[in-house]
Amino acid sequence: MNPIVAMLIGIALLLFLVIFTRFQAFLALIISALAIGLLAGLGPGDTIAAVTTGFGNTMTSIGIVIGLGCVMGMFMERSGAAKKMALSILKVIGIKNADIVVGLAGFLVSIPVFCDSGFVILSSLAKEFSRLTKKSMILIGGMLGMGLYITHFLVPPTPGPLAVAGAFGVDLGLFIFGGLLLSIPLFIAAVFFFRFINKTVPAIIPERSIEELNRLSPAQKEVLARIEAKMAEGKELTTADFNELLKDDTLPGGAISFLTLLIPVLLIFLRSILITVMKVTGPAALVLDFLGQPVVAISISVVMSMFLLSGKQTKEESLATIEAALASAGLIVFVTAAGGSLGNVIRITDAGNIMAKAIAASSMPVIMVPLLVGTLLRFPQGSGTVAMVTGSAILAPMLASLGINPLIAGLALCTTAMFPSYMNDSYFWVVTRFSGFPTKTSLRTWTVGTFFIPLVGSIILIIVNAIFF
Repeated sequence: MNPIVAMLIGIALLLFLVIFTRFQAFLALIISALAIGLLAGLGPGDTIAAVTTGFGNTMTSIGIVIGLGCVMGMFMERSGAAKKMALSILKVIGIKNADIVVGLAGFLVSIPVFCDSGFVILSSLAKEFSRLTKKSMILIGGMLGMGLYITHFLVPPTPGPLAVAGAFGVDLGLFIFGGLLLSIPLFIAAVFFFRFINKTVPAIIPERSIEELNRLSPAQKEVLARIEAKMAEGKELTTADFNELLKDDTLPGGAISFLTLLIPVLLIFLRSILITVMKVTGPAALVLDFLGQPVVAISISVVMSMFLLSGKQTKEESLATIEAALASAGLIVFVTAAGGSLGNVIRITDAGNIMAKAIAASSMPVIMVPLLVGTLLRFPQGSGTVAMVTGSAILAPMLASLGINPLIAGLALCTTAMFPSYMNDSYFWVVTRFSGFPTKTSLRTWTVGTFFIPLVGSIILIIVNAIFF
């Protein structure tokens, strides 16, 4: 069967199994991957190999990071560190702009850090924002996810835009500048989008854990009840309310709470800038290259969480926290890796390349070529990085004959490589599971957002290209 037809049938099967039956997402993803491989003519052996290879590659890239991130997040939640940070920030910026602050945190973090790792690191903070402000995770988690998503695709030194800049011969500094300029209106569009879409679906607000509630004294429960009653009346919390909440002596110190979160981000950031971009060498660079790997950086944060955040926990309680975190991580890791299986099967059938080359060979406005190539390479196989790297290899020899500015072409390819994030994308499952979204809700909100934001970016680039180039 034609690989494109096989892909469309497989995706339709996946949507049917997840949305209209009781199939668990892991099983649905594996079944759909097997169906696509067999329909496209890979044969039983090659289909199984493609499924297991895609599963293993995804496990290799983010499996350990997700496990460690769940442990870190559980310690930050149970120790009260996430609550301490959220209260401290909300005291300064107020409740109305909580979604913007969380989104901006993701926007900045994802420049050096993979969006998957960034969401894992920051998700516990987002959940605490949601609890304190009574704003749905559709808004808070959606803005965190999109803030991370936008700069991950548009601003080096993340691998995708870095590869595009190199293949198209664009100065790296110029690409970073152009990517940031385009990212700003996309972030603003995301704020409007998620504030709108948040009103169309039932709110999702994480509940406080039994362990956290049990640790509260009668006086602390009274304060919390009074604050929540005020919020239920529609009144906004004041500085005095936050001061009262921050008096909670069960919470860890503010400095160590923020350091536990920021140290892995800073280590990964420094490694990306100094090692990947500036090519620094020497003994210190070797140490930083090791410490800045996401697995090592988040491991450091986990150790800090165990000994500095959970000082009031017994050894048995700390072990129980780790085991509970790893139990919740198991489902996330397996579903995410199954998404990698689906993407790898589609990649091997070459459906994306077939569509992209047909578009590149057609006669259409030159700006549309990189826009459509990015979309057609991303949609089938789920990996934005693969779409950007593959798309740059296809388009680089054509740039001179197309007569398009390399910077505009690069930004166009990176923008539409975002389009869309759904069930064959590992990041879809990270956002879905760590935010507590049902799959249907994630498709209605997050996936629609990843249609809307690249569309806005494409319109901006078409206008800029028409006016200036």
